[in-house]
Amino acid sequence: MSQVVKLLRDLIALPSVNNAFLPPGDPHAGEELVADYLKNRARKAGLEIETQATNSGRDNLIVRLKPLGQATHRIILAPHMDTVGGDLDKIFRPTKKGERLHGRGACDTKGSVAVMFHAMEHLAKRHRPTNTEIVFIGFVDEECNQTGSRAFSKLKLKANLALVGEPTRCRVVAAHKGDLWLRLSTRGKAAHGARPELGRNAVHTMAKCIDAIETEYAQNLGKRRHPVLGPPTINTGIVRGGSQPNIVPDICEADMDRRTLPGESFKTISREIGEVLKKRGLKARLANVKGYTCPAMETDPTLPMVQQFMRTVRQMKPLGVDYYCDAANIATTGVPAIVWGPGDIAQAHTADEWISIRQLERGMDVLTRFLLSLP
Repeated sequence: MSQVVKLLRDLIALPSVNNAFLPPGDPHAGEELVADYLKNRARKAGLEIETQATNSGRDNLIVRLKPLGQATHRIILAPHMDTVGGDLDKIFRPTKKGERLHGRGACDTKGSVAVMFHAMEHLAKRHRPTNTEIVFIGFVDEECNQTGSRAFSKLKLKANLALVGEPTRCRVVAAHKGDLWLRLSTRGKAAHGARPELGRNAVHTMAKCIDAIETEYAQNLGKRRHPVLGPPTINTGIVRGGSQPNIVPDICEADMDRRTLPGESFKTISREIGEVLKKRGLKARLANVKGYTCPAMETDPTLPMVQQFMRTVRQMKPLGVDYYCDAANIATTGVPAIVWGPGDIAQAHTADEWISIRQLERGMDVLTRFLLSLP
């Protein structure tokens, strides 16, 4: 069994479920066990260790590999340490089945943690760069509010490239969609259920609003196409209205998931939806549920360091993905960010999460060769 596989087994066995998915005080919650394990390995490898506080109350882990000479380049390796939950009696037992390693976080994203951290260890012990500083950042809270990458972006650390760990099957992703959670609210007038004509039913109004959004507005979105991301989308996920059957509801709310393209914002989207509803004589309020932005990300694939990494991967053109991740927050600082890592997003968050061992080892080979090629 290779060293990177052994490292991943150890990481899977350390619970790091995002605190949002478990009750307060649950021993399986938080990234601390993973961070402490990596700190111990970092000390043995002679790496510099820092932590960074975040709004989640948990700390990012920052590990630096200093070059032999003056640092003229910097590369950031940025996976996240938290996972989603599941059957807590089973998911932290790493199990090898053929050419697969099973367990929570195997692909999302402890596989990336293992590859990126072990590549740093390898260079620290045998091939320390001459002029390139390599910075590993183990983010907290990616699976909920991305407080880890949001806090890190405030450091405004300059770098030539950031590799953000996500399961891309070791393919380079240079663009991803943004994510905006919208809350649509309609108001009516309460009345007795026996005399509905005396009230105004907010649920009825909401039904008309949803119909307008899921038909006319969604069709308009389908006409917009990004070269690698495709069209933006909208989905109505939750509807809440009324308190009991014999009361005409005076309020109704619908929560919607709007996947955005580069350049779109809550302001522009709010205006678009407002115009569609106005055409049908409908009134509703629209709010940003999270209160912060999860923007789309697009990195210029012709940048020299991006091209160098793509040559190492042997990929001609970068891809785009429809999910949101920490890369966007890093990109807001001006650092070119790409998404890359072993594993397939199709296995992420599943009851039986797994990663291909062959792909894990390929990821280790690709990243090591890339880091060795740096000045």
